[in-house]
Amino acid sequence: MKSQIKTTFSNFFFEYETPRQVLVKNKRVAVVCRIIQMGVLAYIIGWVFMYEKGYQVVDTAIGSIFTKMKGVSFTNISKKERIWDVADYVFPEQGDSSFVVMTNYIVTVGQKQGKCAELPDGKNKCNSDADCDEGKYKRMGNGHMTGRCMNETSTCEIYSWCPVEDDRKIPESNLVESVNQSYINTCLYHPKTDPLCPIFRLGDIVERSGLNFSEIARVGGAIGVLIDWDCNLDLSIRHCKPKYEFYGLYGTGKNGDKEEKPSLGYNFRYAKYYVEDAVEKRTLMKVFGVRIDIIVHGRAGKFDIIPTLTAIGSGVGIFGVATVVCDMLLLYLVPKRDFYKNMKFKHTQILEEKPDLPQSKTERDLPKE
Repeated sequence: MKSQIKTTFSNFFFEYETPRQVLVKNKRVAVVCRIIQMGVLAYIIGWVFMYEKGYQVVDTAIGSIFTKMKGVSFTNISKKERIWDVADYVFPEQGDSSFVVMTNYIVTVGQKQGKCAELPDGKNKCNSDADCDEGKYKRMGNGHMTGRCMNETSTCEIYSWCPVEDDRKIPESNLVESVNQSYINTCLYHPKTDPLCPIFRLGDIVERSGLNFSEIARVGGAIGVLIDWDCNLDLSIRHCKPKYEFYGLYGTGKNGDKEEKPSLGYNFRYAKYYVEDAVEKRTLMKVFGVRIDIIVHGRAGKFDIIPTLTAIGSGVGIFGVATVVCDMLLLYLVPKRDFYKNMKFKHTQILEEKPDLPQSKTERDLPKE
């Protein structure tokens, strides 16, 4: 075993291998070689150069976007009509890449700070004052408990904005009608292109995302708009135009939402404060709406000699796969593999020759035998 290991190390360090060209007249091996080479060539030309554009230097695109919404809607609640424009149902007011369009709401009018009963929703029940820890706050509560249990509602008395908002039932009649007909104008700016300002109808955006507007309008939801730039700067700049894709991020309108998601829809609250009879009051609005997040992604490529040479060099290296596969066929699989091995490999040994030294005077004087 030791001698075998010693021989292996000795051969590795003290033997030199040099390629030897052998012309093999074998049709099967030749066909396999050409098929592999044609496959590699198709990969280099089709995938690396044409599809991936391996001859280009690529950089991410730089751009900006702002949004603007147009449209008027209305509601008719208890025979009281109200007009809603973009200043009422779009948040925030200034165009941004993320905004909310209100589609439903719950309003609580005349709230003021004081003491009142907690909402009887079954989560804050009490049987006695001992169930209401004074000064404590429950995670699902609406204020700090005073330590008193209200017999009328079987809930704790709290210090909060009163009356407490009742959002247990989302209304059907408070829908902001016709808001799905509103138009969204998204303007994209790119350093090397003219501004692009396509206009989309809100209802079309919801539909393209795979959601149902009538369902998402009730409890809200979120939609992602992906604007993808893929510019080939080797061509005219007028061909550099973005592609739009729409995705339903969360909300209702898809089968299985109620079973798969613990919290459906999208909502937030805001308040309008005022003073009445020297008392600060507020009108609380719980807004349900469609949140739209616009994401801009882009890349641009242009011809460059360095990635071109790199791609060509990588392709030339891959051509060696054909040689490796064909050598394995010849040396290990074909019937005449021993013959091919003898033709492929030749073992030689360089003998060290002793130099002829000139004879000394003493050697010349010696008699020859």
